Amino acid sequence: MSAATTNSPGGFALFDTPIGRCAIAWRGNAVVGVALPESSADRLRARAESRFADLSEASPPEPAARAIERIRSLLSGAGTDLTDIEIGLDGVPAFDRDVYEAARRIPCGEVRSYGDLAREIGTPNAAQAVGTALGRNPVPIIVPCHRVLGSGGRSGGFSAPGGVATKFRILKIEGARRPGEAGLFETLPLALKPD
Repeated sequence: MSAATTNSPGGFALFDTPIGRCAIAWRGNAVVGVALPESSADRLRARAESRFADLSEASPPEPAARAIERIRSLLSGAGTDLTDIEIGLDGVPAFDRDVYEAARRIPCGEVRSYGDLAREIGTPNAAQAVGTALGRNPVPIIVPCHRVLGSGGRSGGFSAPGGVATKFRILKIEGARRPGEAGLFETLPLALKPD
């Protein structure tokens, strides 16, 4: 993970995935943003233009193109590891960076609780602050905030478009489970199981 990005040119691009069209933004070799699907490509583009106002839509350079292919692979159910994709976190508070590093260590197909991450970063009483940091995650999927649940397996929040339904859709693609337990969706009450 890169704590800083270079001042080299950047841009953003929209790309299709199995869960819909997403966006990625980069500066130099680092991915600085990912946006999950909106209700339309126009809304997604408008969101990217607003969020990355200093960047223009462009053809992704090789590092961003590789990240796109790996995100597509993960969202296709291939269990692709994204931990070595360089991300840029300029201006992100140290606590949030610690949370993102801990979240990146959660293997594909597993989940943790907000409390688990708080304990892992040495702040055992900060589960709510962990949730707040994940709500600000600039690079969802690469920093897999979808793999973090509330205590007792509750969904917790998910600030991406589609909310918790998007979170569960991605977890289902990944075959999510807690370490040593049956699949997450096999243990949920029927009324809570995603389609």
